[in-house]
Amino acid sequence: MLFEDTYRTIEKPTAGIFRDRGSKFLAYAYPISSEAEIKNLLLLLKNEHPKANHHCWAIRIGIDRIVFRINDDGEPSGTAGRPILNTLLSHDLTNVLVVVIRYFGGTLLGVPGLINAYKSATDEALKTAIVIEKTVNDFYTINFEYLQMNDVMKIIKDDNVTVINQEFDNSCRIKVSIRKTQVNATLGKLNKIANLTAKYDYSM
Repeated sequence: MLFEDTYRTIEKPTAGIFRDRGSKFLAYAYPISSEAEIKNLLLLLKNEHPKANHHCWAIRIGIDRIVFRINDDGEPSGTAGRPILNTLLSHDLTNVLVVVIRYFGGTLLGVPGLINAYKSATDEALKTAIVIEKTVNDFYTINFEYLQMNDVMKIIKDDNVTVINQEFDNSCRIKVSIRKTQVNATLGKLNKIANLTAKYDYSM
C-alpha cells in the first residue's frame, strides 16, 4: 500500500515489441514529469519511424491531480490509446508516456485484435522497466538568525528533512526538501521559533 505522498513510475526509458499476423507493434515507455515533454518525444519517434502507419500513445501524469491523455492516431476509436492507458493503470504507474508504433502487415486485426495488440505491446515495454517509488516533496527556503541555528537544525534532523543548500552568516538561509505529508508538522515546529520565515518554493 502506497502512502499518499508517494507514486510509482519507471526509472528510465524501455522498449518492447509485439507481432500479430504480419503487423509489428513497437512500444516505447518514457518517464516524464510534464506534458510539455510529449511533443519532443513524439517528434523523435516519428523521425526514427517515418514509414510507420500509426503512432499511438497514452500518458498518465500527476500526483494530486491525475491527468490522462490518449491518442489513437487514425486507428478505430478506443482500440489503441485506451488499451495503452489501461495497461498503465493496471501497473499503477504515473508520470509515464507510452508510444506504440504500428507497421501494418496487410491483414486486418479487427477491433478485438487491435485492442489486444496495443495492450500486449505496452506490456512488453513495461515488463523490462525498473519500477521505482518516488516521494512527493515540497521545497522551502527557511530564513533565520545565527543564534537560532541549533533550534532550527535540531528540528531539521529530528524530522529527517533534507537540506539542499545552506548559507550561514549573521542571517542564515537553508533550502530544504520536506516530504509532503510531513510539511505541516515540521512547519508547525519551526513556526514556534521567533523571527523565522519559511517560504514555499515548489513541489516535486
